Amino acid sequence: MPTLMIQGTTSDAGKSTVVAGLCRALSRRGISVAPFKPQNMALNSAVTPQGGEIGRSTALQARAAGVAPHCDMNPVLLKPESDRGAQVILDGQVYGHMDAIDYHAFKRQARQSVLAAWERLSARFDVIIAEGAGSPAEVNLREGDIANMGFAEAVDCPVLLVGDIDRGGVFAQLVGTLALLSESEQARTRGFIINRFRGDIALLEPGLDWLTAHTGKPVHGVLPYLQGLLLDAEDGVGLAGHEAGTPDLRVVVPALPRISNHTDLDPLRLHPRVALTLVGPDRPIPPADVILLPGSKATASDLAWLRAQGWETAIRRHLRYGGRVLGICGGFQMLGEAIDDPDGLEGPGGSVTGLGLLPLRTRMGAGKQLRNVAGTLLDTPAGEGTPVSGYEIHNGVSEGPALARPLMELDGRPDGAISEDGQVLGTYLHGLFDEAGACAALLARLGLAGEEGEDAAVDFAAHRERELDRLADGLEASLDMAAIEALVGGSDPVSHYR
Repeated sequence: MPTLMIQGTTSDAGKSTVVAGLCRALSRRGISVAPFKPQNMALNSAVTPQGGEIGRSTALQARAAGVAPHCDMNPVLLKPESDRGAQVILDGQVYGHMDAIDYHAFKRQARQSVLAAWERLSARFDVIIAEGAGSPAEVNLREGDIANMGFAEAVDCPVLLVGDIDRGGVFAQLVGTLALLSESEQARTRGFIINRFRGDIALLEPGLDWLTAHTGKPVHGVLPYLQGLLLDAEDGVGLAGHEAGTPDLRVVVPALPRISNHTDLDPLRLHPRVALTLVGPDRPIPPADVILLPGSKATASDLAWLRAQGWETAIRRHLRYGGRVLGICGGFQMLGEAIDDPDGLEGPGGSVTGLGLLPLRTRMGAGKQLRNVAGTLLDTPAGEGTPVSGYEIHNGVSEGPALARPLMELDGRPDGAISEDGQVLGTYLHGLFDEAGACAALLARLGLAGEEGEDAAVDFAAHRERELDRLADGLEASLDMAAIEALVGGSDPVSHYR
């Protein structure tokens, strides 16, 4: 089955964006293509139409390919809950909780799921563009590898290695990574892609010639640094926010240690009238009109972090002066009176006291809520009935009087809560700002005056499509697409190198 794998010299070398760009470019050429990530470690995830959970960057790549996301595209997803443990998602569903040592032993079983998913996907599509994780040169993780060369060797596919020149030392990245691979792995590495270049290409060309002469591998392209590119991030959250020229609404967000699905913030980064500020550890909390508590994979421990950083005091002062607070998913749970986790699903078992800003209590229990949902907003300045849609990914069920004043109705049931004074809002819905109408209505509810109609908000879905096309245009202009098509078409096989 024609499969091309994109691996990177480091995390965040640009693997995800290269795969997304290739999926869009090949799809535009009439090729039936799908993304595939054997193993992913990320806190940003998406819900598939089948009700399973996959990495959000893989879902974006499916969108780039013009196909629906599927659990087969990311059979193993690890969602870190601590520095040593993670929730293991297998074929879209929660399999269990493991520390790093236990998961290392589990990889033999996970490998079976990876190869079975790849085979099912291969039966449906002409070409698979696979993405590695981290770096193939992590020699301590080589035994039983399913994320990088272990997968490539198993399915006998060619590999292109991506290095990030913006970080500096790209030639050392590429040559050093190649040197740490086995002979067969070096053979199936068919060339390099240099990512995020800005400057005069003529100054880089002597280095490219040296790299090819030194390694015997061609450079298949030098990709430009695309200023302002904003696509669904795989995981890590940067602290760069968005400074509006003359902001009408200041939104401040704590960068929680286990922040999840922070892609909820992306439409606010684009909004011309919103200034978005993310506040990392040990940083002063700036003045705000809205404090937004985001999702969390470890709600109780992130709540403890908030308190240690002085956020509880800051939030209460903010509310006394008329500010508003919005909690999303884990942030919504923090707003309640207590979080009960008797079985230790998100950390040490027990109960913790919430911020007490909404009269509700959340109990963690087995059975994660995974669903794509749609409905309407309630009690907004623009009136009820504004369409809203998104997805839910959470443990826990919330109960209490606060739920009698819901923020929205989703699939015929109430969701979220609004405090009696209207200053505190919460919801389980991720992606709530993605649609222009819902974004406008919610921002009006949060205090953005004059925000009426879809023209005043960001249409993030349309923006995402434009960004994918811009990415694909950059790849097609900079990559040797004839060589890429030869690799994915099977006319440049690697099996005889083994």
